[in-house]
Amino acid sequence: MSQKLNSVIAVIGIDIGKNSFHLIGQNKRGAIVLRQKWSRGQVEARLANMQPCLIGMEACVGAHHLSRKLQALGHDARLMPAKYVRPYSKGQKNDFRDAEAIAEAVQRPTMKFVAIKTADQLDLQALHRVRERLVGQRTGIINQIRAFLLERGVAVRQGLGFLRAELPAILAKRTDVLSPRMLHLIEGLLDDWHRLDARIEALSNEIGALACQHPACDRLMSVPGIGPIIASAMVAAIGDGSAFSKGRDFGAWLGLVPKQISTGDRTILGSISGSLGRADQGSARELGALRAQILDRGSTPAVAP
Repeated sequence: MSQKLNSVIAVIGIDIGKNSFHLIGQNKRGAIVLRQKWSRGQVEARLANMQPCLIGMEACVGAHHLSRKLQALGHDARLMPAKYVRPYSKGQKNDFRDAEAIAEAVQRPTMKFVAIKTADQLDLQALHRVRERLVGQRTGIINQIRAFLLERGVAVRQGLGFLRAELPAILAKRTDVLSPRMLHLIEGLLDDWHRLDARIEALSNEIGALACQHPACDRLMSVPGIGPIIASAMVAAIGDGSAFSKGRDFGAWLGLVPKQISTGDRTILGSISGSLGRADQGSARELGALRAQILDRGSTPAVAP
């Protein structure tokens, strides 16, 4: 890249891929002066030799890591939700047009940006994602056991604890309706259930230990009803909350707003939707539990500064 071209680039939009990155560079007047495809290994090396500029990317896998690297090189790296970039795309979809839309969107003064996560936040987020996957697998096993029992006319009261308490007795005494093959199958599912319980408990303990060591989590846990799981999920998703100017913005991000379909002079507000808005999907279960608690109390939480 020539030194002259390097000096005129003011904004860069990067469309992130697995192995290749498409870049669109614009000068201060908005004209496209750079249109290239780089490999993953070339991005840091080439941008390190450029003058500091504004760089926009969609908030996706790998974007937080790359943003921290670019900020260390002196660039102003910013992340945006993909749904807010989409309106700036023109014509048919391709990677260069996506990068151009990103370059346009990052310059908008009203754009809502995503806070760049630290490495510790990503580690905590990974713990929650693994735990949520295991909880989902455990739920699937429990539902399958219940279905097999119902097919043989054995109904168990709803709730994980009731099934856990009654299942050993059912396997021991209901041999009149459960065939040897079905008994063996359910015993195998029960073993899987126990293994998942052990892994979930280990992850919960690790998350709890990290939450007790984190000042922001410790402060959140002082709120009644907020434990280490929900507190750490909030910190993993929003950090110190500096991305929100007020608590109402956090409530809207969490999904504590009614669905609005307004036009003209008519303001139509529906019920609060089940969507978490832009809430972090890796912690959707925990943040959903927080939202449910807030709705039960009829209050809006204060975000830790």
